[in-house]
Amino acid sequence: MTDPSSVTASSGYIRWFDSLRLEDVPLVGGKNASLGELYRELAARNVLVPNGFTLTVKAYYDALQSADAWPALHALLDGLDLGDIALLASRAEEARRIVYRATGSEALRAQIAAAYRQLEAQYGPGVAVAVRSSATAEDLPTASFAGQHESFLNISGADDLFEACRRCFASIFTDRAIVYRVNNQFDHFKVGLSVGVMKMVRSDRASSGVIFTLDTESGFRDVVFITGSYGLGENVVQGKVDPDEFFVHKPTFRQGHRAVLRRVLGTKQLTMTWKQGHTGSTTQDEPTPPERRERFCIADDDVLSLADYALAIEDHYSRRAGRPTPMDIEWAKDADDGKLYIVQARPETVASRKSGTVLETYTLTGQGRVLASGKAIGEKIGQGVVRVVRSAADLASFQPGEILVTSSTSPDWEPVMKMASAIVTDRGGRTCHAAIVARELGVPAVVGTDTATAVLQTGARVTVSCAGGEAGAVYEGDVAFEVARADMRDLTLPRTGIMVNLGNPDLAFRTAMMPNAGVGLARMEFIIGEHIGVHPMALAHPERVSADDQARIAARAVAFSSPRDYFVRTLAEGIGTIAAAFHPRPVIVRLSDFKTNEYARLLGGAPFEPQEANPMLGFRGASRYAHPAYADGFALECEALSHVREVMGLTNLVVMVPFCRRVAEARQVLDAMARNGLAQGKNGLEIYVMCEIPNNVVQVDAFAAVFDGFSIGSNDLTQLTLGVDRDSDMLAFDFDERDPGMLQMLRLAVEGARRNHRKVGICGEAPANFPDLVGFLVEIGIDSISVNPSSLLRTIGVVQKAEEERARRAA
Repeated sequence: MTDPSSVTASSGYIRWFDSLRLEDVPLVGGKNASLGELYRELAARNVLVPNGFTLTVKAYYDALQSADAWPALHALLDGLDLGDIALLASRAEEARRIVYRATGSEALRAQIAAAYRQLEAQYGPGVAVAVRSSATAEDLPTASFAGQHESFLNISGADDLFEACRRCFASIFTDRAIVYRVNNQFDHFKVGLSVGVMKMVRSDRASSGVIFTLDTESGFRDVVFITGSYGLGENVVQGKVDPDEFFVHKPTFRQGHRAVLRRVLGTKQLTMTWKQGHTGSTTQDEPTPPERRERFCIADDDVLSLADYALAIEDHYSRRAGRPTPMDIEWAKDADDGKLYIVQARPETVASRKSGTVLETYTLTGQGRVLASGKAIGEKIGQGVVRVVRSAADLASFQPGEILVTSSTSPDWEPVMKMASAIVTDRGGRTCHAAIVARELGVPAVVGTDTATAVLQTGARVTVSCAGGEAGAVYEGDVAFEVARADMRDLTLPRTGIMVNLGNPDLAFRTAMMPNAGVGLARMEFIIGEHIGVHPMALAHPERVSADDQARIAARAVAFSSPRDYFVRTLAEGIGTIAAAFHPRPVIVRLSDFKTNEYARLLGGAPFEPQEANPMLGFRGASRYAHPAYADGFALECEALSHVREVMGLTNLVVMVPFCRRVAEARQVLDAMARNGLAQGKNGLEIYVMCEIPNNVVQVDAFAAVFDGFSIGSNDLTQLTLGVDRDSDMLAFDFDERDPGMLQMLRLAVEGARRNHRKVGICGEAPANFPDLVGFLVEIGIDSISVNPSSLLRTIGVVQKAEEERARRAA
């Protein structure tokens, strides 16, 4: 914050980017100081920033002082009731009018015109520029002020530029900026405004978007998160489009593994361009053609170049700050030269400030009808009465605690958003205005639903859940939920490794931030079933698939080079996301273990699957992988896993073979894996086996000679040991992992693995369902226990007590 009297005198009001540093915030505000820092210091790391100049804060203060505007502004704003929205709007409008009149001097016009002529000398006559505000309290580590003031794009000519600068100065008193300053305890009259003028990047005919150097939902620090869409970036920021999303894993990227970790194709409904024959901020939204919507807005090479930019910027700002400083960065691609430019960078101020000491977990415990779904913002659950807001005129009727439902939000709506118990929008991605504000306010939001304003009715009660990963849902009525809170400051992990079972990549980042020793079971079939939905053999042998199914497969794979590429890349990115989240902790991924009836339900699967009376004991697990009926599909699985380890560099990935009946079968599987690029021992590759068949226990020494480790699947092992169908309700009372026979099987498995110096863990549901069984497992010396994330904290406590009791007895 800067007092007018503290601004030093200067012979003029113009400062060029190459003369500015971060220390110049009192002179030109946070945004312009940052642009100067980028322009001066990051060129050596090949970060491109368009040139430009600024009007200093002194220009703003001198103008208001000369016009004797301060008393009138104090009269308008001192003690203003922010709850009176109509009064706020009228006072803000008058304040803007005062600033606009005050900044209209001929002296200021002359300086702007002279600077513009210099920019024309560099870029050509009539160069188009962007005009943006920069406050002295902006882009700070504790408050971003993002979107509070106005920007003006595609301004050409000295006269239009002068007009845009005046309007930019006046935007210091937008309704939203007034509210934001009060809520963040900034004095209106100690915050000055500078104006930045930058050469315009012609992204209207290319792409633009936003980069965060962390995951915005969980605060996970080891990824660069990039969003993008076609045209000008305002639609991404304002939430009018559902953008493409890309993740890059920082640690492996720095090691030289230049790979996109994960991508999500957005719908990119609109493209913002400039109207033909117009100058100034005359933009228009055009529907994006279907063929463009079905492609990613930038290629992998662009994603990786942006990741380079982002890491260079984060590294620089972190060194300057003396601490890790995650960044919020805006980028744009120029259609004329094809280059990528950074047009803004500031410290990220929401996800990076999340407390790591208290773990708060929301869990739905009830069920309800899903009315709408989209992208989850945050991890909370909110309930309330729906209020559909179709225009700003509807805001006056909004009541505290209601659910705000709208097509997209505007910065002017923030006073109302603060009162909402949840926010739901038709449009927008995870970096849109609604998402940014919801995170800052700690309000759950579901964005990009497409249908919310059509299917949700004002007055209806709903539950908005963001507790299920990236996908958020709006449920009819009040659905029961629980909130668990745990203080992490005093938590220490036990000697026995406590790992998690995880199949959904959407939950990976937030789960990885919980205390754990890695992933004991990553279910490949979840990714195939939920994210791909196509039978692998249908991709390996499309000639055996019906024309209708081929068309449906092609529709799913439209953004990829081929259906085969769609399967391999999507599977690799799903597994890779989990491996990256827990890196360098081990992630044990189980090869696909669908039963034949489950495989047959996948798109294109029916021609490849036999009809079996008992699929649970049929053509599943290891028996498939080297068999001619599935070998070509298995090759695709191996290709995806090899991509994760070799291309992405995630060598913490361990591969596990399920339902391996015989030792000879095990050797056939290992041979098949080696032929497909997954040779045991290559780059440290370990291969485990699921210990879930009695023969695995009886021949534990023989299996130990083949595999590097065991993971006990207590579900199937109990079923086959006791001869009980685990899916049968009639026999449920007989299915008990604590049966003496089962305890003996567990003991033999653990002792056999340890005798052969092989790692051994358990990944079935038994430890979570029966805490008393945990003590037995600790007593026999199991290396790790893997449970679902919701059971993690409870299991840690149970294991700690069991280890303490064991130590007490030993003493």
